[in-house]
Amino acid sequence: MTSDPRSLPPELPPELACLHAGLPAPERETPFGIPPVFASTYHLQGDPSGALFPYGRDANPTWLALEEALGALEGGEAVLFPSGMAAAAAALTPFLQSGDRVLLPKDGYHAVRHYAESFLARFGVVVDKRATRGLEDSNLGGYRIVWVETPSNPGLELCDIAAVAEKVHKAGNLLVCDNTTMTPLGQRCLALGADLVVASDTKAVNGHSDLLMGHVAARDPALLASLRSWRKLSGSIVGPMEAWLCHRGLQTLELRFERMCRSAQAVAERFRGHPKLAALRYPGLPDDPGHALARSQMSRFGSLVSFTFPDQERALAFESGLGLIFKATSFGGTHSSIDWRYRWDDTVHPGLLRLSLGCEPTAALLDDLEQAFDRL
Repeated sequence: MTSDPRSLPPELPPELACLHAGLPAPERETPFGIPPVFASTYHLQGDPSGALFPYGRDANPTWLALEEALGALEGGEAVLFPSGMAAAAAALTPFLQSGDRVLLPKDGYHAVRHYAESFLARFGVVVDKRATRGLEDSNLGGYRIVWVETPSNPGLELCDIAAVAEKVHKAGNLLVCDNTTMTPLGQRCLALGADLVVASDTKAVNGHSDLLMGHVAARDPALLASLRSWRKLSGSIVGPMEAWLCHRGLQTLELRFERMCRSAQAVAERFRGHPKLAALRYPGLPDDPGHALARSQMSRFGSLVSFTFPDQERALAFESGLGLIFKATSFGGTHSSIDWRYRWDDTVHPGLLRLSLGCEPTAALLDDLEQAFDRL
């Protein structure tokens, strides 16, 4: 019998979902959360139709708890995958066939483009690319899937998700939105019209730089069934320990992300127009090209700031001069980090550095950046 007959709203607001979604009913003398369940095999008598746990590749209680929490955050249902790229592949591959056309952002995360061009193209999928900014004003007809990443990684360009969705749906096609940079606390893409939302939970959702994870969220039962079938048949499944750790990390997402976004705003305001920078991008700045759109479709402005130096040499010198901020390629963790993106993607300006603000005191981060500028 439940000892705490609490009444939670049927649709938890995102900030509450981080802490309470996916938890078991509060029975007396039971733990708050679901422990990691290590099982490949379950007891299964008779007809397996309708069984929730027929085999370890179909489902796991620990996965389901995290999926419930992420689904509540997204405003739909979530399907877990073992990395952000596994989630990206699942949002593309099951929904495309030979002759289909897919439109990707040419300024978005480079690995998604490489996957499409290296593997999907060899099976007859036509891959096109366009810039993120102004995508809503272009002709989007004829694409089975339009993929948007807004703000884009690493340039922080924006497009109008709702306007893109309207065009894509008019043609009967699918809109996929990579929301890794913002999380559902900063932008709820399903509510804006996306059919599928992809996220690398390796980043801010888990937030502790100690595991790989990803998810795809949707509302349409047919799309969700295809995602689950793809996961089962491709074997793209997560480990129970990773799922448990990610669920634990999720519980502090709102607190962490709020601090990270505040620090990003402070950094952008301090160094905007700095004489040693060629450009600085952050959607929270009133003069940023994406600011008006950010205010309309985002509830926060994010934890990433893009610094562009005139050339590669000055960018690398600045990076080397940092002491507190780590040099690393991921983002969204508790520790602030900076990454020279040109080493991964030669379409990026050689002087661009992507700065991910973590949970350190804002003043300490500002001091570290200031002394690195002074060294140039």
